[in-house]
Amino acid sequence: MAAATGVALADRGVATLVVSTDPAHSLADAFAVPLGHEPVAVADGLYGAQLDVRGLADDAWDGVREQLQAALVRGGGLDGLAAEELSVVPGVDELLALGEVQRLAGTRQWDAVVVDCGPTAETLRLLALPEAVSGYLTRMAGPVAKRSGLARSMTRLADHTRSLRDLLTDPERTSVRLVFTPERVVVAETRRTLTSLALRGIRVDGMIANRVMPSPGWWRGAAAAWVRQRRRQQDDVLAELSRSGLGDAAERLRSVEYRADEPVGVAALREIATELYAASDPLGQDATAGGSTSAEAGGPLLQMFEAGDGYRLRVAVPLARDSVVDLARVDDDLAITVDGVRRLIALPEPLRACRITDAESDPRGVLVHLEGIA
Repeated sequence: MAAATGVALADRGVATLVVSTDPAHSLADAFAVPLGHEPVAVADGLYGAQLDVRGLADDAWDGVREQLQAALVRGGGLDGLAAEELSVVPGVDELLALGEVQRLAGTRQWDAVVVDCGPTAETLRLLALPEAVSGYLTRMAGPVAKRSGLARSMTRLADHTRSLRDLLTDPERTSVRLVFTPERVVVAETRRTLTSLALRGIRVDGMIANRVMPSPGWWRGAAAAWVRQRRRQQDDVLAELSRSGLGDAAERLRSVEYRADEPVGVAALREIATELYAASDPLGQDATAGGSTSAEAGGPLLQMFEAGDGYRLRVAVPLARDSVVDLARVDDDLAITVDGVRRLIALPEPLRACRITDAESDPRGVLVHLEGIA
């Protein structure tokens, strides 16, 4: 789907780079063109790359890690084994992959950069890393403070993670498009993914249902009955998703039918692109306009307004009818957990002296009731 989107953009005159961060690279197979770490031309106006994340880690991290180990042993009173364990920042590979995507986008050689991500769990880790690593680096600041060279390296890394977070949460520059197969188990995971991304302030601009069974047409016999039954099941799943209350992303749903042959090469991908986008803008800029202020439509995650008995704080996350929501105060933060996905959100200044009295769901997310503490 990423490759087909790239073809659709290039055909419209948009200079496009499609880059894969998935360790199990298949982008080169889809384009039927050899790809490496540096972008190469795939077609007129279309480039592709498969990031060598392991190589990036070897080049960029090893020196900092050695300095960090030394600082932890000398300044932190740790033995070598403990320092080795603490100096392995979780998710460095993924963080470097995001940084490389940011670098490529920053060259301004392309009008659009389409990122082919890995499976859902891996991608959520990827997108959550800038915020998580910023916290990790803050905790590590004490043991390394006396070593100015390492402190500067850690500061640069912290600044880098903040710039990545800013890039991911800027709806004018970045959006996510979820691709799934229309099966109940997969759709349930997709629903949780929508919530998780919204909690992190990352815009989701649409969804693609892949491998939808075609109409049996002129088929006869058992094969036609099997295809017809599978298509009915898939249609039921997609209809349920559209009614689920998950907001604009679920409403901007596109689908691609299953094919007998794998769509390999630009010509085959162009057929997919035509089915996906027809005459519309593949970047989604001519999608349904107006109305929503939810996080997946690019609106603010938090909306505060006064009420007669205090304040209301809306947390704009898509909620299914059976979503389980839990709220708690943690110092000046609001801890919100939706279907097992948790995030700490800094409360606006006027609400830090308030207590939570109630909460309810509304069409645009979770509405939290707060009142001042006497």
